Parts: sequence; structure tokens; C-alpha cells
Amino acid sequence: MPDSEKTSTAPISEHAIIVNPDDNVAVVKDQTHVGLELGLPSGDVVRLSADVPPGHRFAIREIAAGEFVRQYGQPIGTSLGIAKGEWIDHRNMTDDVPVVRDLPDTLSTPAPDYFDPDDVETFLGFRRADGRVGTRNFILIVPTSMCASHEATQISMMSEFMDHSRERFPNVDGVVAIPHNKGCGCQDGSTLDVMMRTLSNYADHPNVGGVVLIDLGCEKTNLSFVEKYLTKRERPIMKPVYKIGIQEAGGTQEAIELGLKYVRQMLPEVNKCVREPFPVSELVLGVKCGSSDGFSGISANPSLGFCSDLLVRSGGTVLLTEVPEFCGAEHILANRAKDAATGRRIYEMVDWYKDYASKFGAVLNQNPSTGNKAGGLLNITIKSLGAIAKAGTTRIEDCIEYAETPRCRGINLMQGPGYDQESTPGLVASGATVVVFTTGNGTTIGNAITPVIKLASNNRVFERMSRDIDISAGNVIVGTESIEEVGRRLFEHVRQVASGEIQAKAEILKHREFQFWAEQTVSL
Repeated sequence: MPDSEKTSTAPISEHAIIVNPDDNVAVVKDQTHVGLELGLPSGDVVRLSADVPPGHRFAIREIAAGEFVRQYGQPIGTSLGIAKGEWIDHRNMTDDVPVVRDLPDTLSTPAPDYFDPDDVETFLGFRRADGRVGTRNFILIVPTSMCASHEATQISMMSEFMDHSRERFPNVDGVVAIPHNKGCGCQDGSTLDVMMRTLSNYADHPNVGGVVLIDLGCEKTNLSFVEKYLTKRERPIMKPVYKIGIQEAGGTQEAIELGLKYVRQMLPEVNKCVREPFPVSELVLGVKCGSSDGFSGISANPSLGFCSDLLVRSGGTVLLTEVPEFCGAEHILANRAKDAATGRRIYEMVDWYKDYASKFGAVLNQNPSTGNKAGGLLNITIKSLGAIAKAGTTRIEDCIEYAETPRCRGINLMQGPGYDQESTPGLVASGATVVVFTTGNGTTIGNAITPVIKLASNNRVFERMSRDIDISAGNVIVGTESIEEVGRRLFEHVRQVASGEIQAKAEILKHREFQFWAEQTVSL
């Protein structure tokens, strides 16, 4: 090679990332241009034949037609004939990948390497009467149907404006409502089951110190229906619970006034609960991703995964959901299961979701959004391989239904959609006391009762949306921080937010999104 060519060749690490040694592609870190020559670790040189944008990938060698295109060491598609240095997209790659369902009957994954109890970090939380520990202390207004959602919202807004202040009630985080559009005009069965499980688990959540239930009176899920459901729960709700019927009270204004009265009565009592030190093993961490890009699975998700490992090794609990985003990577999760029976349940979760989606004429590969694809996530397999990194590397302990309370600590997989506005509340209903939400293109989501910490995959979006996003993993892409360093920094941020030392950006901006999943429509 002439000397002039040698001096114009940059190390590939300056412009792109080879995620796994078995990969035949590299992911671009910043905007590249036609003719850019990059030196590979082998000493070979690749010359780009296109302007490849950030988060997208190019071939680091020729990939013959019919050969698998590989990232994360796994197939992400099938080549239609890709030249070395060529930008990879749907013009030269199909989404076809092998369906892998291998699982040894003798599977027995070792338990995590737990930290010595004396070395486990602590946080400041609220101990509840049932023994669980919360990270926040809210009064929650729960409408039993859409017919009471307006009144519930008005009670919470007016109470926060007129009655609650941190000066008077320093241990109360606020008065919040969870308005929704369900509860009447819907079929019996799973829709009602999911709704009741979600609403009751919100009322029973350790981040909630007192509850007001409000109905219209004649709806399917009125107070009488809710009370019968609550009597069947294994765990009673051990906190103040007040009830309001709008029709019985005399109408909207009367119901709101009654709700304000009940909140005023509860505030002094709820304020008596104070923060105390507890080991981080008492935390339940929900892990989520949304508006992801091609960097999410390289920086933010594995950094969150390292944080998840630290919590699990401390004796804590981590909840992973978004089952459509297991598709194409479910074999990796299944082989991390504690035993073969749990591994088979992971396959069953994915198969159930495929069947559910097919009833509406949908397929799971429709999950990636326009923003995902623009950021380099061309198909569900690429997205899934990066998404599952949020759950770290420890074994999968159990699988639970949407909004179901986990039966054990460690990593639990929750059935549910990828759709952020439904999956995040599902994690909280399952008991998440903190949520970490990774994003590549930027998102603003929060939750009514649980802090949602946003972790950016790249520094550009973090700088652009610094009032919405809490922390960045972008230095992993730049090369100035490792996944482990960002993971430890994130773990400390989670501990501080859980302790109330700092608020998540979504809390500051009053993002209190709530909706729950209903099987009567398909969510991906």
C-alpha cells in the first residue's frame, strides 16, 4: 500500500464500533463519507462506498448472498450480496434469521455471585406496614373507571395546589391521580383482570401512603366490584383507603369537595412516615427502553445491564418487559434461565405474543418505529439483541404476567407490550419502585408514583434534551468511559433518586403518565 494511502487511513475505532469479534459489520459513531478508509484490527482496510449515518452499519468484509449479517455475534439478517464497505440496509439485507429454540433439559444456571451483606449499599426509603419499602410517599386518587377520571384528576390537582406543600408535609411527595379510559363498555375476562390487577397494585404500591377510590356508581367496575376484587387479594391493602361515589355524593362538585376533605384528613397521617436507611436489596428496579437508536444496545442498555447486575448481586429485584423486543433474542434469555422449565416459559411468552398479535393481523417485526429505523434499528432482531442487555448477565429467575407481583428476587421477565405508555405502568404495578428508561432519540415519559430515570445512549440527545434526560451513556460511544464506569455511575444515581436526595427529571416536569395494557387491541 502506498505511503499516501497509509497516512489517510484512520483506525476504525475513531469512527465506528465492532461490537463483537464475530461480527461482520461495524456501527458508525458519527457521520461518515464516501471514500473514508478505516483500518481494521487485523491490519486490513475498509473503504466506505456511501455516507453512512450514525447508528447504522457497514460491512467490514464481503458478505456473500445467503450469508448471515452479524452484530452482537448473532444473525441480524440475511445478505442479498453485500460488498466490503457497503452501507447495510433493506436494499441489500433481508430480515430473515434462524429461529433458535435450543434448550438443554439439564439447564441449571448458577445463582448470582452475591455481595457480602456488609458491603451492600443503602438508601433512604419508606417502610410500609406490610414490610415493603417505597422510594416515594404519595397520596393516590384512583378512578375505578373512565367515568370518574375527571373528578380524580381535579381532586389531585386542587389538593396539590391548595393543601399540600413540602413545607407543611415534608414527607409527602404529592397528591396524584391515575386517570384512564377503561372500566365500562368493555368485555369481561382478561381486560377486566388486567385492569383490576393494575389499579389494585397501584393502590397497594409501597410508593403510596394513602388512597382515595372514586367511582361514578353504575359502571361495570364500580366500588362494589372493586371491593369484591380486593377481598380476594392475598395481601390486604394496609394503608388509609377512602371511597367516593359521584352519583351518591350528588355530582361532580360534591365528589371533588369530598375528595379534598379526605385528602386533608390523610395528609398529616401520611406525613408521619419518614425515610429510614435500608439496603438496596429492598429496591425493585424496572428497566425499559424507548425511542431507541442504533447506539442503545451498545451503550445505554448494557450500562443499565451492569447496574442491574449490581442490584441483583446486592439481593435486589429487576423487572424486564417488552416481550415483542425479546423476539430474535429469546434463545439468549432462555439459556440464561435458572432451569429448563423457566427457559421454556420464556419461549412460551414470546409465542403467546406472536399468536396474540396475529389475531389482529400484526407481526412483531412491526414493532420498530420510524425513529428506531432512522437511528439504525432496521428490524426487530437488531432491536431485541440490544434491548435484552438492560437485564444484565445474571440468571433469569421467573416469568410473571403483566402487573403481577414477582414471587422472588433477581431478574423477572414480565409479559407485556413494547409500547412505553403501557409497559412502564405495568412495571410499576408489578412493584417497581424505581424505573430506568434508556433512549436514543429522546423521550419525556414519567410515571404517576414511581421515579423514571432517563439514560441517553448518545451525548447529542442528552445535550439537546438535558431538562428531560437524567444521565448519558454517550461516553461509551466516544470511548472516554467504559460500560462498567457508566453502570456504576448510574447505580449511584438510582440510589440517590431512590433516597429522595435528587428528583428524576420527569418528576420535576410533573410527567405522570398512566395507561394499562388491554388485550382487546394489539400493542407492540
